[in-house]
Amino acid sequence: MTIRTLNDLYLDQLQDIYSANKQSLDVTKQLRDKASSSDLKTALEDGVKGISEGMEKVKCLIEGHDADPNGEFCKGMEGLAREARAHAIDADIEDKDVLDASIITQYQRMAHYAMAGYGTATAFAERLGLEDDATVLRECLENTRGGDARLTGIAVSDVNEQAMAA
Repeated sequence: MTIRTLNDLYLDQLQDIYSANKQSLDVTKQLRDKASSSDLKTALEDGVKGISEGMEKVKCLIEGHDADPNGEFCKGMEGLAREARAHAIDADIEDKDVLDASIITQYQRMAHYAMAGYGTATAFAERLGLEDDATVLRECLENTRGGDARLTGIAVSDVNEQAMAA
């Protein structure tokens, strides 16, 4: 896609978010399956649901602009997904608490990337006068922030302390 206008850039960013969500969905399922902490497993399962809901909302926005949701492949999330596999999913970490700490780290890196994407797309939608789009994107952003904060809470209240004992 040739980008000539802010609207073109906006659609490109939505497609990038959609691709990033597809990639992070698969990785988040794998992180959930590797987690030991029941609180962490539950939070990651909720993350899977949130990512799926965000994907559907972004897909609807893209299609509402007569564009293909699969029009972009997110190289940034590809790298973050590769890191999550290397440092958590396929990592040789014997202690379950240390592994849980690594899982949180990798998930939060992906969440922060998603927050940057949602924030940027929201700003573009607002500038373009697409208030309905901006409302949807703000909701996705807030849901992602909430998931990130939840994992921080699990890390500082439980997982990191347990990992220290390893």
